[in-house]
Amino acid sequence: MDPVSQANVEYFFRLIYECLRGACYGGVKSDELAALLAHLWLWVIVIGYIISAIGLFVIVYATIRLFDLRKREEEYYSTLIKVPDAESDEHPRWQHIKELAEGTAASGWREAIIEADILLDELLTRQGYTGAGVGEKLKSADQLNFTTLQDAWEAHKVRNQIAHEGSAFELSESIVRRTIGRYEAVFHEFKVI
Repeated sequence: MDPVSQANVEYFFRLIYECLRGACYGGVKSDELAALLAHLWLWVIVIGYIISAIGLFVIVYATIRLFDLRKREEEYYSTLIKVPDAESDEHPRWQHIKELAEGTAASGWREAIIEADILLDELLTRQGYTGAGVGEKLKSADQLNFTTLQDAWEAHKVRNQIAHEGSAFELSESIVRRTIGRYEAVFHEFKVI
């Protein structure tokens, strides 16, 4: 082998050894090196404490914000469908819907059906059905877990006719009673009313 093309590994180890002994520092004594390293270590400790304090602050802040978010979510989602009060047997929104349906004005009937459909939408969302509207949520429902699914579909079809045709849709008292009865069956199944 050609001695010129080989690297002298021993030479590099000797340089590292001498550097560690103080030759690289321009003749720095071991006491001065120890003082320098102690000073550097002190800075490492101070920076570590600062980073730990910032991390602790971030953890506390994130925890507070998380509890605040959970509280707001609980307030928001608990108002979707309220459990009836102990003194009344019916849901307050359902009472309002029934009052509108029992009236004589066609506008009240329309409002009753639309309000009942909104309540159905909230119920389906709470039950975990997904979709952009009531129709899509009902499509994802299963007849085994939702025995009044057909009633929900029929009631929702009437609501769609009201929404699309407006006042041109002839709404009779019998259609209103039948539609509200279907909504009522769905709400009874899921114990909303």
